[in-house]
Amino acid sequence: MKLSKLYSNKPDLFETIIFSSGLNVIQAEIRLPENKKKDTHNLGKSTLGKLLDFCFLSKKKSEFFLFKHKQIFKQFVFFLELELEDGSYLTIRRCVTDATRISIKKHTDSHQDFTQLAHWDHENVSFDKAKEILDSILNFYLIKPWQYRKILGYLLRSQDDYRDVFQLRKFASKHKDWKPFLAHILGFNSDLIVKHYELEAKLKDAQDRETIVKQELGGSIEDISRIDGLLLLKQQDVNERQRLLDKFDFHSVDQAKTKKLIDELDLQIATLNKNRYSLDFNRKKIELSLQKQQILFDPDEAESLYKEAGILFPEQLKKDFNQLIQFNRAITEERHTYLKEELSSIKKELTNINQTLLQLGEERTQTLSFLGETDIFNKYKQISNDLITLKTDIAFLERQKEFIHKLQELRTEIRLLDEQSQKVRIDMENDLEIQNTQETSLFSEIRLYFSRIVEDVISRMALLNVKINRKGHFDFSADILDEAGRSTSADDGHTYKKLLCVAFDLAILRAHLKDNFPRFVYHDGIFESLDDRKKINLLNVIRQYSNLGIQQIITVIDSDIPLDTDIFFDKNEIALVLHDEGIKGRLFKLPSW
Repeated sequence: MKLSKLYSNKPDLFETIIFSSGLNVIQAEIRLPENKKKDTHNLGKSTLGKLLDFCFLSKKKSEFFLFKHKQIFKQFVFFLELELEDGSYLTIRRCVTDATRISIKKHTDSHQDFTQLAHWDHENVSFDKAKEILDSILNFYLIKPWQYRKILGYLLRSQDDYRDVFQLRKFASKHKDWKPFLAHILGFNSDLIVKHYELEAKLKDAQDRETIVKQELGGSIEDISRIDGLLLLKQQDVNERQRLLDKFDFHSVDQAKTKKLIDELDLQIATLNKNRYSLDFNRKKIELSLQKQQILFDPDEAESLYKEAGILFPEQLKKDFNQLIQFNRAITEERHTYLKEELSSIKKELTNINQTLLQLGEERTQTLSFLGETDIFNKYKQISNDLITLKTDIAFLERQKEFIHKLQELRTEIRLLDEQSQKVRIDMENDLEIQNTQETSLFSEIRLYFSRIVEDVISRMALLNVKINRKGHFDFSADILDEAGRSTSADDGHTYKKLLCVAFDLAILRAHLKDNFPRFVYHDGIFESLDDRKKINLLNVIRQYSNLGIQQIITVIDSDIPLDTDIFFDKNEIALVLHDEGIKGRLFKLPSW
């Protein structure tokens, strides 16, 4: 598929552009001296690519120039004529006012004028339906399951699309939206990459659900066997209490509570009081030890005292005393650290014991109150309350058990998803190795074309590389190499970034010449930032690829044309000349908007 003609219903305001099957130059000339130093000239050189994208049914966006200035362009209707693989032609009609209604017609002759056509094959069909029809007619089977628009980003390179060879401006979204497609047109198994992203999304979803369940459990994840045991005991207790309530006989309850009071509560309280006494004793000893440990001997005072008494106090002795004091001080500081840690631990344990004693004391009081109660109805009431508490505990344990079951299921799901993801990653790595090592693979072919283009222009090889990163995702890189085959500095990469983009696009198209694949590419400002010799080299490459059957539309400004070249472009290569001598020289013969 190539471009044949672009025109509108207002030829006096938008000049018709006829595209040849080879090289098409959109040349902007700055003729007025006052405009020579300006960076932008608003001639429409870069607008052409946007207009082509519009005719290829890009989404309607309010910031797009046709809709942003709708009052200016509301009467315009644009027609894009395409040459298809079988030699027939297709015209797409799209107006600005009703941009979501599209008309399409197939025909046998080129360079038609359908501005007054009454009958279309598909007339005013909806936007999505029009894309389906167009996708079916173009039949780029090699890029299935993606539609034709997925490849257009690499065929309509604007200035913003030279920032990265692979991730275009329109792909400023999640990597899963463009990496599988890019890998696909490079010859890799995109199904594996799509599957890996799907498994990754499912795994993250399962992990998020696991986190929610953990939060529902309140950070306390009990052994499910222990919960089953607690449920059994509490249910037995419920049954016993219910039986007593039904019989209105509390004798066995009195016995049980008496036994619990003597065998459990009093024993626990006594044991805890004993522990509290021991801990209190140790706490006081440590606090006293921390207060008393001070070194009172001062060598300087001792030396002064000896002098007053007329006794020699040797310097070495003073030095020994100082070292001894430093040694003792170090030991003391270390001991203080241990004592403070032990003191903190004792205080914490004392706090826990005091809280436990309060709870046990309250339970003991309630038990004594129950045993001393003579009113049978009060005992009935107390046992009923106990029964309610037990049932509440059982409900809580049942809910906790339910969450733990769910957690176990989620962990099984996570484990299976992780295993599947690892298997897919291994398959991806195997596929990558095959495509890298086979000289006849599509990727190897694209690699060679890519490097040869760069070498023909700047006499240096370039490497197109694909690897799998630590997350299991494809990473793409394009580097210019030095004589030793090493990647050059970031400055070289930035300087020649546009060249790398052009080389990549051309290499893709050449590798797919044997397939039903697009045969055109649009590059805006292709010669900018290159020196004159490299511009000539690049033009030779462009012509070479045009001769192979790849249609190229390039935009240039006359200041980018080498000065010492008499004729840079042939007359038949220039599709449109723009200039700054009035509105007639613009793409749209209108005042600047």
